[in-house]
Amino acid sequence: MARRDPRHSPATPRDDAGRAATWLVLLLVLALAAGAAAWRLDLVDPARERLESLRERVLGDEEEPDPSTDPAAVPLPEGLSLPALTDPAEVAEALDPATAGELSPTAVRRALQQRLGDDRLGRRVSVAVAGASGAPAYEKGAALVPASTTKLLTSVAALETIEPGTTFRTTTVLRGDRLVVVGGGDPFLMRAPDEPGTASVPARADITTLARLSAAELREQGVRRVRVGYDDRLFSGPAFNPRWPDTYVGDVVAPITALWVDQGRPETGYGRVADPAAVAAQVFADALAAEGVRVQGAPAAVRGRGEEVAAVESAPVDDVVDRLLQVSDNEATEVLLRHVGLATGGAGSFVDGVRGVETVLERLGVPAPQRLYDGSGLSRENLIAPETLVGLLQAVLGAEADDPVRAVLGGLPVAGFSGSLTFRFDDAPAAAVGSVRAKTGTLSGVSSLAGTAVSRDGVPMVFALMLDRVGEVDEAYAQAALDSAAAALAACRCARGGSAAAGR
Repeated sequence: MARRDPRHSPATPRDDAGRAATWLVLLLVLALAAGAAAWRLDLVDPARERLESLRERVLGDEEEPDPSTDPAAVPLPEGLSLPALTDPAEVAEALDPATAGELSPTAVRRALQQRLGDDRLGRRVSVAVAGASGAPAYEKGAALVPASTTKLLTSVAALETIEPGTTFRTTTVLRGDRLVVVGGGDPFLMRAPDEPGTASVPARADITTLARLSAAELREQGVRRVRVGYDDRLFSGPAFNPRWPDTYVGDVVAPITALWVDQGRPETGYGRVADPAAVAAQVFADALAAEGVRVQGAPAAVRGRGEEVAAVESAPVDDVVDRLLQVSDNEATEVLLRHVGLATGGAGSFVDGVRGVETVLERLGVPAPQRLYDGSGLSRENLIAPETLVGLLQAVLGAEADDPVRAVLGGLPVAGFSGSLTFRFDDAPAAAVGSVRAKTGTLSGVSSLAGTAVSRDGVPMVFALMLDRVGEVDEAYAQAALDSAAAALAACRCARGGSAAAGR
């Protein structure tokens, strides 16, 4: 059978595509060869046009429409149907520049009244809502028991009076054969280091590491045997606040001392130990013995004078503030109150700390509390008006970006996301979740919330919502009502001259 001469075989589609590809390669080579000249002569666009024309003649097709420049020319995918275009809603009228950014008292009142008007909230309801500065746009009620919103006052006072970056050192000193652990008021000093793979927040010192460092230094000095002492005299006055209920002893809060481990909690079980400093010293002595140093006798309370042997340091004060606000840490706050007392010239007692807080508030132009006896808000005898909390938050918002008190804003729990608000705001409008930041306050019959929000029309605001006569059966409802009220502020169009459509 004669074979077909391949040189005279009929052209196939693949042959046509091959020739077209060959032409395209040649065209591209020509284009590249002419590119330099075209570029130098600013003839790029004419050259491109000629190249496109040649391509169309060779391939016999047309260029696909470009969706970025001519989207209407791009055909719809087969089977896709789109709704007809409709006219958009009218644009809202622009706010008056003279009042834009100001809160409308009427809008704020409407946003709150249906959330805070229920009889189940009790007879004592106090509220203040203000912009970032100026007088409250809406306020009602008198000073009430603040519970843990008191921690805002202590936090600001600590950041105002204690040098930024300050850490609290726990040291050991050697005098003769006595090794003394000296408490420096570290609120988070732990019994032992974090377990592998875990990390406390903030980073924390521990007394076992202090024992290890001390043992290493003692060996360097040739010391093999010591007696252990402890000194917790940095703070003065009673360790347990006389304004706290007796029922708190051994259960709710530890005695506040300058030396403790795990905030006065026992190694196992619940509650608080009776003498946190003595327990801490015994933990140290046991860890020192485990390092090969012979410990004689039981630890004794002594003056911590002598040559420093070793030291461990707490996290910086701003990290301490961040943590205590996030989780509403009573013990850490009371330790910071003692440091405020020391920083303002006092002797480190509850009374000195409170006096220091009041001095800071006066300097900031914030109304003083009607009564203040502690730093954490555990005392039911404290009385603070919502205007005080609002004024304090305004001072924080108005501070310079590098002012240490701005750390308070970062420490405020975020609605539905962090800290004591992680599992709250479940039923809040979407506008509130992640937008409201606030410090909680809870005691039996008492519920409060103080923080910041931004309205739907962009007005920043501060608020304080307080209740202190809530029936036991209504406590959960009261907490949810405060969440709803704060959420309503974030969902409100509260700008003066804007829509008062709260929650829509």
